[in-house]
Amino acid sequence: MSNKVSSRQCQILNLLLNNRMGLSIDEIANSLTISRNAVQQHLSSLEKDHYIQTGELKKTAGRPVRTFILTETGLNFFPKQYAWFSELILSDLKDKQGEEALKTYLQSLGNTLAQSLLPRFEGKQTEQRIAELMVIMEDLGFNVSSAKDLGDNHHYISACNCIYHDLAQKHSEVCELDKTLISTLLNKDIELVECMAKGEHSCRFKVKF
Repeated sequence: MSNKVSSRQCQILNLLLNNRMGLSIDEIANSLTISRNAVQQHLSSLEKDHYIQTGELKKTAGRPVRTFILTETGLNFFPKQYAWFSELILSDLKDKQGEEALKTYLQSLGNTLAQSLLPRFEGKQTEQRIAELMVIMEDLGFNVSSAKDLGDNHHYISACNCIYHDLAQKHSEVCELDKTLISTLLNKDIELVECMAKGEHSCRFKVKF
């Protein structure tokens, strides 16, 4: 869970997860046996970080009171099992269709993603395309850099992290998605010269000219 969220704030988020219609300050304070002021401070911090938002007014014996509910960010705070689900799908595809079919499928997937991004590359030269690619890869979660090797006159794109490292270790075919995406967006042939899934320190792509 996020380092920004304290243990008490985690308790509040869990309460709201189990009470999706929302809870008032008093209800949260009573559930956690802490003061209203403490709850207000925690809610203010959570609201600032977009984990919660104001919900509907709740009718009481007196005047209606504000409630607080989880936002999409708040819901996404809790652990997900995307890696497990992806592993299940890839394993099933490979078992039923074979390694080559899985590789072809991932290349097709990379091409489909690239086609949706190609308008951002129209009219751009190679250097500009590489700069735009860097932005896209960073948005996807890669910690990426690029450099030109004066020795062989090739550009190299390096990522010191792999956004699906565990999957790539079990299914090396996953790398085909990145290779196809980069190759299509740059309109150049690509060679994966280093791969973290193979125990190397980075994923390094050579852009061939």
